[in-house]
Amino acid sequence: MSGPSGRNVLGRAVRGQRRDVALGSLLGAGHQAGEALVPVLIGLVIDQAVAESDMGALLRWLAVLAVVYVGLSFSFRFGARAGERAAEQAGHALRLELVRRVLDPRGGAENGRLPGALTIIATEDAKRVGAVNMALMSGISALAGLLVGAVVLLRTSVPLGLMVLLGTPVLLWLGHLLSKPLEQRSEAEQERAAHASGVAADLITGLRVLKGIGAESAAVARYRRTSRESLTATLRAARAESWQSGMVLALTGGFIAVVALVGGRLAAQGDISLGQLVSAVGLALFLLGPLEVFSWVNAELAQSRASAARIARVLAAPPAVTGGGRPLPRPVRGGVRLRGVSHGGLREVDLDLAPGEMIGVAATDPADAAALLRCLSRQADPDTGVVELDGVTMRDLDPADIRMAVLVAEHDTDLFEGTLHDNVGAAAPGSADPARAMAAAGADEIARTLPEGGDTAVSERGRSLSGGQRQRVALARALAADRPVLVVHDPTTAVDAVTEARIAAGIREIRRDRTTILVTTSPALLMVADRVVLLDDGRVVDEAPHAELVRRHALYRTAVLA
Repeated sequence: MSGPSGRNVLGRAVRGQRRDVALGSLLGAGHQAGEALVPVLIGLVIDQAVAESDMGALLRWLAVLAVVYVGLSFSFRFGARAGERAAEQAGHALRLELVRRVLDPRGGAENGRLPGALTIIATEDAKRVGAVNMALMSGISALAGLLVGAVVLLRTSVPLGLMVLLGTPVLLWLGHLLSKPLEQRSEAEQERAAHASGVAADLITGLRVLKGIGAESAAVARYRRTSRESLTATLRAARAESWQSGMVLALTGGFIAVVALVGGRLAAQGDISLGQLVSAVGLALFLLGPLEVFSWVNAELAQSRASAARIARVLAAPPAVTGGGRPLPRPVRGGVRLRGVSHGGLREVDLDLAPGEMIGVAATDPADAAALLRCLSRQADPDTGVVELDGVTMRDLDPADIRMAVLVAEHDTDLFEGTLHDNVGAAAPGSADPARAMAAAGADEIARTLPEGGDTAVSERGRSLSGGQRQRVALARALAADRPVLVVHDPTTAVDAVTEARIAAGIREIRRDRTTILVTTSPALLMVADRVVLLDDGRVVDEAPHAELVRRHALYRTAVLA
């Protein structure tokens, strides 16, 4: 899959906000032109009012200055507003595009990246790329100020004007060269910061597990090492930025000093008046502002290019699976068939489920169960063999269509921030009854114990609930979705035996005549299945009702009853 480059991402951010950038540039150019006229007006006050002791001329020029300052205030306010709006809207558009890519049913964007790293890319990097609009607007405005200043200086003195016109491009070129190390180090800084954020998110998510196994010290050491690497990269980027800013400021200051020196000599020789000298020195000092803006613009563009490259890599990430062109069978009956499927630890797995059948899958190796889930949800395609839905190979179906027919509820599914009812009904069709699903999963008991029942707020990832409560709410959500095919993975590991038996009966009842696959080693769940498939070493070694497998297969007894 081909995707955008960093340059394309920058171009898209600017093109999407063309109108605001144009308006902000126009107002900014007017502001800079007004700033350049201020020392000229002061020079005229000196020559025509102060030197001539003309009070009327003094008042007239002061009135002109007041009008110019009103215009400066207006143009700055509304120009800055347009620039900020362009920057924020561009960043927002990039965030939406990144979220669409990450949530694409074909997957692939998350491969090799921690969730925290994707968060940094979608926030900080998108913000930096959006800021290119403000930088562009500021650069155009500064260029307008330089041109107005150069024209005024040319009218005052040709040598002064030529110095500005010829010296400015040289300064811009040097500033661009000095920004190269900053661009490289800024990219490294963002990479390390994203990795540190991802590690921190993983540690927080697994905090209970870490405490349970006594691995806090190892986790802290890992984060300290990652954070130190991020700090080192940040300091390197800060040193590069300070060095670039300092060098550009020194070059700019030297350039302005030369302009002032030449203007002073011209005044001493009588080639320009006192007022013109004041104007020339004032313009020289004014030029320091636009040149500093160019230095800032160079730094912003360097950081934006680095961030744009990181965004482009996510947007251009190849999908984990490709979309097929065949339509989903209508209606979906729920027949599932695996033929010679090999993926991960799976080895030539054959499995045939009739529509409406409920089967259990007991895997002696959890990795085999995970591989089976990836194939059934089409997060990945089998290395060999095919998975079929109602006789149609899943490779030929669009992954988004498959999600509407097959729901795979994984063991570590998270809840969302919102109420209990919101979580359960998140994917439920309009005709489905969430209350029935809650009763089947035992989540109705949870609602009765909460202060506001089903309207009780659930914190992010369901952390306000216990492990068993989260499992039951997640299972209720999967049941409420009412998909033709439901695959659940170990949905009751954190509940007691009595509750587990009640949930097993509830699943059996609510999924009657709907295809259901229970990937688990729970005897209570396997007991309600029509038959159980035993996976060992990635292969199907036996299948029969639960009671029959317990009686005749020692390996099954070890996996399920031990």
